[in-house]
Amino acid sequence: MKSALVCFALEEEAAPFRRLAPAYTGVSILITGIGQKNAETSVRKFLKNNSPGQVLTCGFAGGLNPELKIGDVVFLTLQRTLWDALATQGARSAYFLSGNRIITTAAEKAELRRKTRQDAVEMESAHIQLICRERKIPCTTVRVISDTAQENLPFDFNQLSKPDSSLDFGKLAWAIAKSPGKIPALLRLRKNTSLAAQRLAEVLAKVIWPK
Repeated sequence: MKSALVCFALEEEAAPFRRLAPAYTGVSILITGIGQKNAETSVRKFLKNNSPGQVLTCGFAGGLNPELKIGDVVFLTLQRTLWDALATQGARSAYFLSGNRIITTAAEKAELRRKTRQDAVEMESAHIQLICRERKIPCTTVRVISDTAQENLPFDFNQLSKPDSSLDFGKLAWAIAKSPGKIPALLRLRKNTSLAAQRLAEVLAKVIWPK
């Protein structure tokens, strides 16, 4: 794959892939920030001065389909060659709901699944896909499940965010101090997201730079 832009909302999502990328050429990594507004601003700014042949919108996704497990890589693409390459690496074709907030409870995930029949939820890809359609740049969504449909997140991270949607670590520290019993769940989430990011990086590397 030549001249690809790989977008992630967070450095934590990108870090394992970034460690693999220096060995190769032709790929740019863009950290967009969380949410639709940040993604649109970042991608439009990048495309003012760059013309990638392919855009991939990547990162974590919450499971809505109860069959999906932590570390499952899911994707949406209209490109047959890329579809085959992702499937060969064990990734699964899926439908995505792009929301404007983090979905934090199993009950809310179940309701979204019932209403939309989508497989996973994330916050940036729909807007990135739209920008790419405007510019006639092929765009593929590749995400990894970081929390399952049956799982409650330890905190409502929407309430712990700054105005730019990034995590406010001061608020998080205060929330932990008030609810120390949630520390084990927070540590599990950190472990799961680390494993998910590594799995996503491995799949992306094999698809972008096939041997």
